[in-house]
Amino acid sequence: MAACPTWRLLTASSTESSPGPDPVPTRSERPQSSSPSVCRDVLYVVDLQRYSRDQGADVYFPQGVLMGDDLYDVTLTDGDCRLRVTLDPGLNRLVERNVLRPRSALRNATFTPAMTAQLPACRGASAARDSYRLVSVEVPGGDQDEGLRKFHVDSLSWFGSSEPAGPLVPLRANRSVFLPLWNNVDYSGEGWREAPPPEEEESEEEEEARRPAVTVSELRDSFLIGRRGVARGAVHHQLIVRIINKSHLMYYGRRDNSYQCPYKAVLEVCDRTGSVCVVLWNSVCVSWYRRLKPGDVIGLRRYRVKRNFPADPDDIEISVNSRNPAALISVLPESFVSPEHLPPAAYSFCNSQELLDRPHGAVCDVIGLLTFSGRAERIRSDGRGAELLEYHWLQLEDGNSNKPIMVKLFSTSQPETQLKLHPLSVVVCTRLKLIKANGTDVFFYLTNSTYTQVYCTGLGQHSEMSYRRLRPVRLFLQWLRSQDDGQVLSRALIGGFFIHPPPPTSLEMYMKDRKGVPGFLRGAELQREVDRLCYRERHTFCIQAAVTMVMYSCRGEEDRSLFWTDQSPSFCSSSSPLPSPPPTSSSSSLLPPPPTSSSSSLLPPPSTPPSSRLPLSSSLSPTSSSSVVSPLHQRPGRRSRKRKQLLQTDTPLKRGPWVTRQPEQNHQTDGLLSPAILFEASMEFLESTNDDEDDEDDGDASTFVTAPLPPALQPIALETLPMHYDHGNREEQAVAVAMVGGASGRFESAVDEYFTLRLRALSDGVSVNILFLPHFSSSSPSPRPLPHSNTWTSILSHGAFSSHTPPPSPADLIGMATQLANQRLVCVLEACHLGGATTELVLSRAFPLTH
Repeated sequence: MAACPTWRLLTASSTESSPGPDPVPTRSERPQSSSPSVCRDVLYVVDLQRYSRDQGADVYFPQGVLMGDDLYDVTLTDGDCRLRVTLDPGLNRLVERNVLRPRSALRNATFTPAMTAQLPACRGASAARDSYRLVSVEVPGGDQDEGLRKFHVDSLSWFGSSEPAGPLVPLRANRSVFLPLWNNVDYSGEGWREAPPPEEEESEEEEEARRPAVTVSELRDSFLIGRRGVARGAVHHQLIVRIINKSHLMYYGRRDNSYQCPYKAVLEVCDRTGSVCVVLWNSVCVSWYRRLKPGDVIGLRRYRVKRNFPADPDDIEISVNSRNPAALISVLPESFVSPEHLPPAAYSFCNSQELLDRPHGAVCDVIGLLTFSGRAERIRSDGRGAELLEYHWLQLEDGNSNKPIMVKLFSTSQPETQLKLHPLSVVVCTRLKLIKANGTDVFFYLTNSTYTQVYCTGLGQHSEMSYRRLRPVRLFLQWLRSQDDGQVLSRALIGGFFIHPPPPTSLEMYMKDRKGVPGFLRGAELQREVDRLCYRERHTFCIQAAVTMVMYSCRGEEDRSLFWTDQSPSFCSSSSPLPSPPPTSSSSSLLPPPPTSSSSSLLPPPSTPPSSRLPLSSSLSPTSSSSVVSPLHQRPGRRSRKRKQLLQTDTPLKRGPWVTRQPEQNHQTDGLLSPAILFEASMEFLESTNDDEDDEDDGDASTFVTAPLPPALQPIALETLPMHYDHGNREEQAVAVAMVGGASGRFESAVDEYFTLRLRALSDGVSVNILFLPHFSSSSPSPRPLPHSNTWTSILSHGAFSSHTPPPSPADLIGMATQLANQRLVCVLEACHLGGATTELVLSRAFPLTH
């Protein structure tokens, strides 16, 4: 096609060496060949859509049986037109690690035609359309957004006959909807309607049935005694009930089934005679799930009554499906029924003080002012399951105690609401489950149950809910109106590394929590486990190691870092130093083991793989100890005995105090922050630390030793640092901490200082660079650490500085680092893959290993 020269090679039997401008053959002339065609032009990813395999997937991709349960369709453009292709399962890892993503620029993309016989017999994919598979590609690093912004994508035509005849559906599976990229709980696509579907015309007989002719109790009794018409077939008599609770969406699509829309959702409903579960199946979820909410009055007809085996064999559930028969649902006005017939929705609000006395596992509702919103992360279901569950941490304050309410909030099938959960919002979470950590009342948090729902300011949700008239909510609003915007803003944080509840502070307690099985990894095993992590996947690892280097850095001033290296014979190199590689894009680096046990010379990093391959954790060779002037080798007459080194400068390092940085005055009154944010937030229910201290010197210049080069370490990732909340740019900040958001350097970090430790595994000598963040306790919403002696051993075992004394200066800490020489430690590492080649490794605890 003349309009799309880039895609012309796809319509001819071409090879990698001949992508040229051959005439476009007709469909009958097109060869049934699988010869690959390489596109040399730059292509851009317009959209990336995920769906689960079905029974025919293994036929289409026999080599991809072990590549996971997901398939991806990619919409590409060259600026002239668009084309949808299927991603070969061998490239799935590029998506799973967020290398290949929307707006990416692609080079040397290789395509093969998908045979007509391979097209699945499903709506949206037919033999009359072109179909291709992307089998290899190079994804250059860096920000590629600018390339796609110059095109008006929505106005571009589709290539050839590939233009969709209706809503987009998966190309290689018998599914009618797509999954979100990062979880199986939220809905995705325009097919999920917020407005109810148009009502069908009703006959006179059906109109006659529009009366509350049956109650929950009558249905239950009739079914259990086997009355005909209820125990068999569909029930046409209308059931009018109120929705009490609404579950998240449950996806049950697997490769061993071919259901087009494998979803279900459960509604707990009631009338004056009792309660029952209503199960929405398949496409009924697409049509009605977003429309129905707790508190609504609904009418049901053409439903089936079934025995509720999972819950109680002597109880019933109501099944609502789109066929056999097609159920009828209607949302009725509140005035349609009398209050006696439908009791109001019930809530069980608990404040922060009352939660201390509630038992483990209790279900409750909470309301609070959001002061911390963590970044989105994912964990494996049941520890090592295939499904990844998305969550983020929230901290709520309600004024009833000095302990905030911590919520580990997983997806609730409310993606628009969860994206609005930024600080200074009033948040209501219903049906949360209380978790008492370690079996104590000291550390607790709330997390999801099946029926958890979230409501926040900014979406007009509070004014529609009946809880706004309850006494606990009114008391909270009175406290909220007494709060000062500036004071709340000064402690409001968003994003960054966060861990809760804090790990134990002793090896004995840690082993007890792990039931005596800590799961120690060898260094090489740790490298393999880190390489397996998917985007934003969080996992805890444990190794036995010794510290061979400590470096103090301040973000943006890494060239003025302080560091100490272990000069003991067991870690000294007897060979010439290896050249340091250039900095990589990894926040953590795994180092190959030394060639012999008596030498710490590290092998050079492996050759960089082509960009089309999957990125592995970057190897890193440190500056050899022989190239660094060590304090251990100072002349006896030197005045200072501190083990300190200053890099690339002879002047003392300037630093600020270890305190939480407070926003400047103009940060609160720059015109972007309303002077009555909290008041406005509360009105929705009625409607439908000081500046940094002066810098101080940590010592005289004569107490420092200069070194030629620092170890080649990559600076800390922006996603690791919490940001001060910026109300004027709240939408941008909320996106930055969401999945595929990416932190921006334009926002002010709450903490800039961090330590990098190099650990050497005792098992096989593999070294790893990890972050240590002992100062986070002063700015993080985690509970304050216990008092301790502020030695390196106590700091590592508590994960933070002591809470009752000022923390040591960075120079003093580097000087005390000799305490770590030859120390055998049990190290607990928190790993999170941040996308591409960047993996965050944070040391949360390190315990001395005793006999």
